[in-house]
Amino acid sequence: MAQFGFENDIHSILKLDMPITNAPMARWQRKASSSNASALNGLSPGKSANVSLSTSKTPSKTPGKNKKQTPSKMGGDRFIPTRNTKQMDVASFLLSKENEAVDTNDLNADNQKAMSMSLNGYNIEDAKILHLGGKPLNAPEGFQNNLKVLYSQSATPASAKKTRYISSTPDRILDAPELRNDFYLNLLDWSSRNVLAVALHNCVYLLDASQGEITLLMKLEREEDYICSLSWTKEGSYLAIGTSDCKTQLWDVYNQKRLRSMASHTARVVSLSWNDHVLSSGSRSGHIHHHDVRVADHHISTLSGHSQEVCGLQWSPDGRYLASGGNDNMVYVWPRVQDGGANQPVHCWSEHQGAVKALAWCPWQPNILASGGGTSDRHIRIWNVNSGSCISSLDTQSQISSLVFAPNYKELVSAHGYAHNNVVIWKYPSLTRVAELSGHEDRVLSLILSPDFSTVATVAGDETIRLWKSFEVDPIKKKAKDRLANSTSSVIHQSIR
Repeated sequence: MAQFGFENDIHSILKLDMPITNAPMARWQRKASSSNASALNGLSPGKSANVSLSTSKTPSKTPGKNKKQTPSKMGGDRFIPTRNTKQMDVASFLLSKENEAVDTNDLNADNQKAMSMSLNGYNIEDAKILHLGGKPLNAPEGFQNNLKVLYSQSATPASAKKTRYISSTPDRILDAPELRNDFYLNLLDWSSRNVLAVALHNCVYLLDASQGEITLLMKLEREEDYICSLSWTKEGSYLAIGTSDCKTQLWDVYNQKRLRSMASHTARVVSLSWNDHVLSSGSRSGHIHHHDVRVADHHISTLSGHSQEVCGLQWSPDGRYLASGGNDNMVYVWPRVQDGGANQPVHCWSEHQGAVKALAWCPWQPNILASGGGTSDRHIRIWNVNSGSCISSLDTQSQISSLVFAPNYKELVSAHGYAHNNVVIWKYPSLTRVAELSGHEDRVLSLILSPDFSTVATVAGDETIRLWKSFEVDPIKKKAKDRLANSTSSVIHQSIR
């Protein structure tokens, strides 16, 4: 019994039903007492205790919470002004205008481009010193450092530039027996109807490049005479032939008939060039004659400037200027033929140190002329006819016998004699070497471009003619270009109707 009495005493002591007298006040008791005290203190003597119940608004704050709220965001105590995007754009524009030079001429973009093309030969906006192109690669999946991918040294597919294949072997090789190995003669020309004319001693042969047929057009009567120069008309129906007996003949190719023989020079005729119905001829005497082939009295003008043989003669594509090069190392630029006008050159350049036979006008920039010097010079020089200045010059380390511009890829092609006896393709206007065509065993005397600008023909002292397909256009680009040309022509026909 004593044991049971002891257990009952222990249980009665451990019961918590009764409050502990010495314990601190509970939290809910402290809150209740503080709220009652504030409510009693907030009432004035003249007001009843239920005044706060007369308002319909809910209290904005919970009673009893008088502490200041902690800022919800980091840096919320800082003052950040409102930045309007329009104000920022205006500010940027005003800052840029302060550092910008005032344009007094107020030229538009078209006038600036035209002036740049006229003075420099190219648009200055396109002459970038550094050009960054292509999108950067994305980092591989799971790769953390994007900058390492962006600035890696390995070439990315976007920066890898596709280059075309240029065969180092000719597409065709033709024999040219009895070809006269004379640097000053111009024995090869290609018509707009795809017929190649070549002079072999005192005969002229025609090669139909489409069909592969070879035809003998003419032969001089005297065995000691020889052909010195050839030149097709723009339409490709008539061929002018300069001979060693001081005459210039005009032939109807398709009827194989000589139309006329024009005699005006006192020495062999080594260079010819057409400008519509006017045929210009250069002679060993240093004189250039203009012939109007429509009239009986064909000799209409004489240009006197060269002191030695005129071995290079080229009219510009727009017919405004005639360029002439001679064995006197001079390059002249003459204006178009005018009735009763003064026959004075527009420009006279003496920078070459060797005979200038190679002349070529740029088809996409009519004011640009390229000239090449002989063994003593070996330089290609690019001239701006409008300003009269030499834009660039390049030492080829070899005699230059012929030049031609290839518009398909904006390139310049040069034929060389001693010492390389090859053909070189240069990128224009940088004049960086693109490719070299070797195979001739003697000096290359002349080269000419096909009417579709895809093939170049060369004739050399090794008595061979070689055809090089070096400028074929990508079929996809060619189709797009043809489609654009057809659409343009259809629009023109519609406007005419």
